[in-house]
This record gives sequence, C-alpha cells and structure tokens, in this order.
Amino acid sequence: MTRQKTIITCAVTGAIHTPTMSDHLPVTHSEITEQAIAAAEAGAAILHLHTRDPVDMRPSVEPEHYQSILSRVKQSTDAVVNITTGGAPTMRISERIKAANTFSPEMCSLNMGSMNFAFHPLAKRFETFKYDWEKEYIEGSEANIFRNTLFDIKEAAETLAPHNVKFEHECYDVGHLYTLKHCMDIGLFKAPVFLQFVLGVLGGIGASIDNLVFLKQTADKLFGDGYQWSVLGAGAAQMPLAAAASQMGGHVRVGLEDSLYIARGELAESNAQQVTKIRSIIEDLGCEVATPDQARELLALKGGDLVAF
Repeated sequence: MTRQKTIITCAVTGAIHTPTMSDHLPVTHSEITEQAIAAAEAGAAILHLHTRDPVDMRPSVEPEHYQSILSRVKQSTDAVVNITTGGAPTMRISERIKAANTFSPEMCSLNMGSMNFAFHPLAKRFETFKYDWEKEYIEGSEANIFRNTLFDIKEAAETLAPHNVKFEHECYDVGHLYTLKHCMDIGLFKAPVFLQFVLGVLGGIGASIDNLVFLKQTADKLFGDGYQWSVLGAGAAQMPLAAAASQMGGHVRVGLEDSLYIARGELAESNAQQVTKIRSIIEDLGCEVATPDQARELLALKGGDLVAF
C-alpha cells in the first residue's frame, strides 16, 4: 500500500512580522537565503518567499530585492520556489505581482478575497521597536483593508497566465472558496487548483479543527476531485492544524511567517526547526514527506528549468 505523500511548504519570512518580535526571524537577504536553504534541506519541498528593502527593512516587492535570494536558492536546492503576490496590505496588486511577472516562478500565492487583515494588537506587546516604521505599520493594520477584489484577482491571473505559474489560492474564509469557483467558471483558473486554507488571522476564519473540516467539506462540494489542499494555522494553531491536515489527505505549511514559536512560550530558532518538527510528526503518523519532484508531480508544476532566475 502506497503511503500518502505530504508536501511541506515553508513560509520563510513575512511582510507583517518585525525583527523586534524575534531575533530569529530572517530579514536581510542573506538571512532569508540561508534559512530558506536550511528549510529545504530539512524537508520543505516548497519555499514561500517574501523579501525586504535592504536599507530600512520595510516589506518589499521589488524584483531587485529578490534577485540574489532566488539565484542562491536555486543553486543550492531543488525546492519549488513560491513567490508571494500578497506582499503587504498597504500595496496595490500591480506592485505585488511584479516579482512573479519578472521571475516566472513555478508557483506564487494569490489571495482570494478582500478582508480585514489585522495584527494591531501586537503593538501593545512591545515597548521598543528596532526600526522607526514598525509601530505605525503594525498599529495601522486596524484601519487597513487588505484589498483583493475580483478585479485584482483577474489582473493577477491574466498578467501571470503566460508564465504557466501554479497559484497557491490563499483562502482565509469560506467565501473565498466561492470566489475561486466563480473565477474558475469565467475561465481565469483551471482545475486542478491548489488551495491554502488560512486559519487564525484576525479578520478571517478562526483556527479550529471544526473550521478546517468545514473548509474541506465546502471545497469537496465546489471542486470535487479537482484540487489539492494545504493548511496554514497562524500562531499556536500551526502544528496542531498541520498534523490534522496530514491525516485528512492534505498538505501542510509552516514557517516563521505564520508562527514565531516552536512550542508554547519558546521561540523557534529557525524555519528549519519548524520543518523538522512537522516532518517528524507527519512521518510518525504514517505519512511520507514529498520531495520537490514529487510535489511537482502532485501539483502539475511546469518544472524548475522553466523559471527566469
């Protein structure tokens, strides 16, 4: 009997986290590169990448800030590279898709609906910040809307269509699944699609097993057997939801973008540490961790030889 192969995605660094929250969060281009390579060596088949401006460490979507990271990751690993089109809630979709349009990766993320994406409570947890923009940026999320309109989704889909990129459709709530079904009905995306269920972000669906089951049941109804899926549990929900997903036929995402911790009250020392932990859990529960080439086959990706980096 063939055991299920579970794809591990590692979200190496996020646009919303700040170095003040954890000294282990990679923010420089060198740190991001080194941690991405280590995560791949630990078992991550897919590397989901954001980048930063090297001058002030603000979230960046500029292609030149990706160049050195992508070239070194490709030279050092066989991992699938997944470039964000999420960027940050303050950015327009035309900005957020620039890097994917430049580098033609095998995969990129795509958020499936506008929402309140709030992380302002974090500002009250710290008295000092490493960079002068951080506190205002975090507090400002209370008033921001993370815009991902149908027009924005169409712009991303049509602009990136010539690259034959596989979208990781990030679904923060059940309505986002219906949005994706509508987009498929009008020809923007074709089955099989790859869903990333995102649970636990303030403004989205809560992080619980019941909600994960509900999302999976809804996806079954809408997409039949025409999809693969993964789960992202924010914060403390990361490992429990990933373990559950591996037993429900899904794939998993971990990484310091989603949680800075390895256990309750204990900061993770690296992305690789989180990958190692979920890999051990998955294998102990009887599943196999997919290699990059197995992930390419499962998700019908174009192949690493067809990227532009």
